[in-house]
Amino acid sequence: MFKTRLISSIVLVIIALVTILQGGYLLAAVLLFLALVAYRELMRACKLSGEGKKCNGLEMTGYAGIVVYYLLMTFTTERIYLFLAVIMILAAFMFLYVFTFPKYRAEQVMCAFFNVAYAPVMLSCIYLVRSLPYGVYSVWMIFISSWICDTCAYAVGILFGKHKMVPRLSPKKSIEGAVGGVVGSALVGALYGYFIVEPVITEQKVTWVFVLISAVGAVISQIGDLTASAIKRNHEIKDYGKLIPGHGGVMDRFDSVIFTAPMIYLLVFVFIHG
Repeated sequence: MFKTRLISSIVLVIIALVTILQGGYLLAAVLLFLALVAYRELMRACKLSGEGKKCNGLEMTGYAGIVVYYLLMTFTTERIYLFLAVIMILAAFMFLYVFTFPKYRAEQVMCAFFNVAYAPVMLSCIYLVRSLPYGVYSVWMIFISSWICDTCAYAVGILFGKHKMVPRLSPKKSIEGAVGGVVGSALVGALYGYFIVEPVITEQKVTWVFVLISAVGAVISQIGDLTASAIKRNHEIKDYGKLIPGHGGVMDRFDSVIFTAPMIYLLVFVFIHG
């Protein structure tokens, strides 16, 4: 299992390097694929998907909305359209709810819309960060805050973890591990900002900004991880899918990234480009 997870992790890092460095259409296409898979995984977890390989109305509405959202994200520069797209996706779900009544219950429709906003829309912030000036540098803060935090939290938790953070939800996670994850992310963010980014962005000192972004992002990433775990526990499933060998589905591997991406977008926009 460890060997499988390691190989999968290496492949994921290579894919991330290639797609993010390239940016543009390639990054948008990869994120769209991940968004559609994540939506499918969430719909299955919530028992809202069609039987077998068939898609029901809720799924089709979500898929169509996600595709339209990502097309607007890729081919327009006015970000207000993305906000309007989310509103129109909600309107489409309401249209389906009304004109197929009583096929779907209100809570099913609300859950389906949540599944669109939760993973697909939040994942799109990776592209939005990459599209900012110097985005090729700042976008890596999403993964430093997520994957570095996860690694450091695991290591510190194994070595020093004594106090359980949320024992009923995730018994193996400790307060010591959580603190270690935040500190580790902040340290890596500081090194990245000082040695990689400051020589490029010479008009301002960004190291302290990257420390702040890394620390806040690390806190948010752990909330994202626990949120995905809580949903799995509510619906009594072990993994969201089997797409990534040794890791599970997109939601299993990108759970923290999904939450971190919007926060990094906000912080980078405010502190570096604001």
